[in-house]
Amino acid sequence: MSGQQMTSPELNSVHSVKILLCYILEKLNRPVTEEQLRLISEESGVINYFYYSDAISELLENGSVITENGNMLLTEKGRLGSEYFNRYIPLVFRKKLLKAAFSFFIRCRNEESCNCTINELSEGCTVNFTMNDGDIELINMSFFAPDMSQAELISEKIKLNPTGAYTKILSFLLDNSEENIDVEKYI
Repeated sequence: MSGQQMTSPELNSVHSVKILLCYILEKLNRPVTEEQLRLISEESGVINYFYYSDAISELLENGSVITENGNMLLTEKGRLGSEYFNRYIPLVFRKKLLKAAFSFFIRCRNEESCNCTINELSEGCTVNFTMNDGDIELINMSFFAPDMSQAELISEKIKLNPTGAYTKILSFLLDNSEENIDVEKYI
C-alpha cells in the first residue's frame, strides 16, 4: 500500500458498539462519566463517534445503562448482555478499548498527583516537579535545563510516568554512595 496509510479497523455497527460499551463499563467497575467514556472510545480508535452517540442513546433508552450523579452505570440488563454477547466482538477491539481506558485513568491519576511547571530564567529554565499522595508531598524538586525545548522535554517525560520518575529518583538516592577516589593514578 504505497502512499496510503492503513487505518485501524473500527466496529461497523451500533449493535457491536453497544456490546463493547457495556463490556468496558463492566470491566472498569468504577464511576465513569459520559465524557470520559466518549474520550476513551475516541482514544481507542475502534469506535466511530457517530456509532458511539447512537449506541449511548440506545443503551440509555433500553435501560442497559443509567446515569446517576453524572456517571454512567451498567444495569443488570447491560451486564448480562455484555457477558453473553462480548464473545462476538473480536478480542482486538476489546483489548484496544480496555488499554485506552486504563491509559486514560492512569493519566487522570498522574495529572492529579503530579505538577510540573517551567520557569524561564535569563540563562535557561527550571522545571519544578511536585508529586503528592493525598495531602502528603512526596517530592518537590527542581531541574535546570539550558533552554525551553529541553525543559519541555523533561516535563513531558516526568508527566508520562511520575510515579516511575519518583521511584527512580528515590532508588538512586537510597543506593547512592560516596564517590570512589582512585589515588593510584596520582602516584
